[in-house]
Amino acid sequence: MRKTFRSLRSVNYRVWAAGALVSNVGTWMQRTAQDWLVLTELTDKNATAVGIVMSLQFGPSLLLLPLTGYVADRFDRRRVLQATQSAMGLLALGLGLLTLSGAVQLWHVYLFAFLLGCVTAFDAPARQTFVSELVGEEDLTNAVALNSTSFNAARMVGPAVAGLLIASAGTGWVFVINALSYLGVLLSLAMLRVADLHRRGKAPRAEGGLLAGLRYVWSRPDLKAVLFMLFLLGTFGLNFPIFISTMAVGPFQAGAGHYGGLTSAMAVGSVAGALFTASRAQPHIARLVNASLIFGLGCALAAITPSYGLFGVVLVFIGIAAQTFTTSINTVVQLSTEPAMRGRVMAILLAILMGATPLGAPAVGWVADTFGPRWALGVGAAAGFASALVGLIYRRRSRRRAREAG
Repeated sequence: MRKTFRSLRSVNYRVWAAGALVSNVGTWMQRTAQDWLVLTELTDKNATAVGIVMSLQFGPSLLLLPLTGYVADRFDRRRVLQATQSAMGLLALGLGLLTLSGAVQLWHVYLFAFLLGCVTAFDAPARQTFVSELVGEEDLTNAVALNSTSFNAARMVGPAVAGLLIASAGTGWVFVINALSYLGVLLSLAMLRVADLHRRGKAPRAEGGLLAGLRYVWSRPDLKAVLFMLFLLGTFGLNFPIFISTMAVGPFQAGAGHYGGLTSAMAVGSVAGALFTASRAQPHIARLVNASLIFGLGCALAAITPSYGLFGVVLVFIGIAAQTFTTSINTVVQLSTEPAMRGRVMAILLAILMGATPLGAPAVGWVADTFGPRWALGVGAAAGFASALVGLIYRRRSRRRAREAG
């Protein structure tokens, strides 16, 4: 157990983790409320509209890729996070006040999702690589996994609380509470011991830009393989707002509280997956292959579950697989990348993770609307199996090259 939580020995990491946990709860509350607002209040259970919101929220990670990683490498990451977290809090407050006034329309949600996506595009690579400044290289694997644990522990609490608030007070208050939760991160950033941060230094100007990051990734077969695995799973598999919301209001005829319960059920698995990764040594591609296979099997099983309760149980296992995959790939990329290139390579990873959604979410939403949510889960299953196949092909080629070199 001590090994699992070893990063908490760092005062800076403890302060950061406390603030991040508060904000993460608010973030999951907002995600749940936003999906519910679009699906049940602004449309007549239109999964395609939910997919469009996801596209607008995550698409800027691709559009702004030439800038986001460079900013994370060239500027003080703590200052960048103070700016982005403040902006995200103001956007949540704006959407909350608009919803409480009763004037909110679907295009408002689209606009706020896009603006939030633009800010998140700069926030995410800075936040992911900032972890390496909070702890030393020897604890980076553990710190990344504990960050994921915090994010998904909040995922257990946030959606359930959001469901209760939506039913009792309305969707708008959820957005307002999320706006207040950003104060947790801002306070923790202000309280950090700046002198104790593990500064890595700025990237030289000659190495700056997206092209340098792309050339670096292209020269690394291992990075190309794992990022392609992520593209497949991220584009067609990690569309949980669509999978869960359409299954909740469709086959199971569930209300807001039960919808939040399903999201929390998958979060239980996500926490378990993150803790599993935190207790292990540096991950390798075999773990990514296994996680992809389990994800595919879980989605296939979820597609045929006959009841709400059994669906929730299967979501736990899907959460374990998905979190093991995403946490492990984050660690693999950070530890195998040169520090001067880490921000740009992580920006590419995050652009794939979040930016692939605009490509897949509308298509998956269309499948759910046209053929039913169970078929959409079938698409997720196929994505898991395809990702595993890419990993297996890379391992085979890697072993063959090793034999030829020997």
